[in-house]
Amino acid sequence: MTTITESLHTARFADRADGYHPSPVREVFEVSMRPNMISLAGGNPDLTGLPLERIADMAHHIIKERGQEALQYGSGAGTTELQELVCEIMAMEGISAQPENVQITSGSQMALELVTKLFCNPGDVILAEGPTYVGALGTFEGLQADVVQVPIDNKGLIPAELEKAINTLKAQGRTIKFLYTIPNFNNPSGITLAPERRRSIVDICRAAGIAIVEDNPYGLLSFDGSTQQALHALDPDNVFYLGSFSKIFSPGLRIGWVLAPTEVRKRLQLAAEATTICPSVLSQMLVESYISGIDWRSHVRDACATYSRRCDAVMEALELHMPEGSTWTKPTGGFFTWITLPAGKSVDALLQPAISAGVVFVPGSAFFAEPAGTNQLRVAFSFETDEALVEGIRRLGSALAALPSVQPSPTGADVA
Repeated sequence: MTTITESLHTARFADRADGYHPSPVREVFEVSMRPNMISLAGGNPDLTGLPLERIADMAHHIIKERGQEALQYGSGAGTTELQELVCEIMAMEGISAQPENVQITSGSQMALELVTKLFCNPGDVILAEGPTYVGALGTFEGLQADVVQVPIDNKGLIPAELEKAINTLKAQGRTIKFLYTIPNFNNPSGITLAPERRRSIVDICRAAGIAIVEDNPYGLLSFDGSTQQALHALDPDNVFYLGSFSKIFSPGLRIGWVLAPTEVRKRLQLAAEATTICPSVLSQMLVESYISGIDWRSHVRDACATYSRRCDAVMEALELHMPEGSTWTKPTGGFFTWITLPAGKSVDALLQPAISAGVVFVPGSAFFAEPAGTNQLRVAFSFETDEALVEGIRRLGSALAALPSVQPSPTGADVA
């Protein structure tokens, strides 16, 4: 029941409040906690391989020896030690960076919001892959930017389609501020942008006067240990690079970063200070201790071996249990695969029957700004065990088999 007070406050909301919607991933979180429920929804990293006792010792040492500093306010830009370590990590993807160009943030989600706040006026256009990260859509829409999504295929963003979208929008007199892209093991598609397309996309955006925001939380999570050259390495002046420790260490510490030219980095710091004053000094020190004091690369390799094995289990289960005409992406790293069902099968109609069968996922429509993805869904294989994933796909297939067909409606990118 809506109270008088609730109605009063609703009428006072700013226009931008309508842009904030419940996250489809968060909406299914409580469902995923039910007994015997198998979650194919959340992209949680597997933390079971972390050396928790050593990390506990590090935290104890930080508090005991540096507590007056760790528990105090810190620099709005982040600690110098962590900025330097971030530069070392980015060098693995061909990036040559200086610590003063690194802005530490409370997770890369905050980094994305800061960049959007600095560059986008209401009604400005942001280009993105179709489909794209649901958290990015929430940020963009909440800050009143318009999102135009560009088709992808199994090699990632299609350069010709990007040029077409830019030309169409410019002909309409629209202002395009940047291209938002997750080039490595994309969330939600699992696709990696092909090396031969990277230079083309960088060149297209530079020629059109459009910046690139490169979001790369999964870049070090390849199954074979290889890394791709970052877009930032191809055009440092026009590409803002977003990174995170959430997937290679801990999402709970909430530490990410932005790499940007000096004048932009300084503005990012001002915007960050207006939001959080400073990133957690304690969290930064713990990340510093972990990266500099533990063989973290070995942990990442072990985690990737686990993700690779789980991905293989999902691929085999999909072959067994998905209906004829279904397709799915075959990721070489990261956390996700993207499934496209035969025309006439509605994923939105599948969600409740699947939950009743004991499995939950995120419908594909969540990853589009406009109605699309109605016969698509994201499956995360990073967290559940191999056995649970196989059983989850079996339950999904059974629920799907019992679902009546509907008239086909527009979908997003059908990539496989």
